[in-house]
Amino acid sequence: MRDKQLEGLKFRRQQPIGAYIVDFVSFQKRLIVELDGGHHSKRESRVRDEDRTEWLRKKDYHVVRFWDNDVLTNIEGVLERIRAVTLTLASPVEGEEK
Repeated sequence: MRDKQLEGLKFRRQQPIGAYIVDFVSFQKRLIVELDGGHHSKRESRVRDEDRTEWLRKKDYHVVRFWDNDVLTNIEGVLERIRAVTLTLASPVEGEEK
């Protein structure tokens, strides 16, 4: 997702949004990409992740999640999924960041 190589979108890494720090965000498409390690499979982490995703959705962000292992073993598939999602999302008004 470097150098606008994914549909020409700029993604910021480790970006604060509200009380959260998201892994990657494209403000242009209001798309957040989260990469989850094994600790996210625990019940407590899943509940926190669901709360976080719901809060971000209420702020008009679309959140997609991938397991770290998927990124390591199938990066092309992960990037294709992100690309497909970006094509379904409308861009907000220029310069708008909530």
